Amino acid sequence: MVNIIGTYEGKADAKGRLVLSAALKKQLSPMLQDGFVLKRSVFQPCLELYPMSEWNVLMGQVNKLNRFVKKNNDFIRRFTAGVKIVELDASGRLLIPKDLQVFAKITKNVVLSSAVNIIEIWDKENYEKAIEDASNEFADLAEDVMGNIISDENGVS
Repeated sequence: MVNIIGTYEGKADAKGRLVLSAALKKQLSPMLQDGFVLKRSVFQPCLELYPMSEWNVLMGQVNKLNRFVKKNNDFIRRFTAGVKIVELDASGRLLIPKDLQVFAKITKNVVLSSAVNIIEIWDKENYEKAIEDASNEFADLAEDVMGNIISDENGVS
């Protein structure tokens, strides 16, 4: 499993090309050969960059859904809408396709934020707003999501 760490700021040029920071590129270097999948986020106005290995694991799960159940078929269609295979160019830039730029409202200032095994790509202003909005409820959310997890047999988490 891939574990990506950090939050990085960058700038997208007029064509939607984004230069990745050296620190992020170093983490992604083992995955560069296989490429990435870029897609719309389900819950936020941002993009998700999946290393191909992680995308294949996710698609293995999605592929188990029975397509003769309408809601499954509808989900698959919407989940994969706008999905693009992307690679870094020779200059280490990631080209964000125009339709995905529009979806995420990416203009110039961008935040790339690790989300365990993927990278979220945000317009900086929207990222800051999402973090600020969530900060008021984060303690409750942390307790709800992580409060019942016990890591080892001694009860230490």
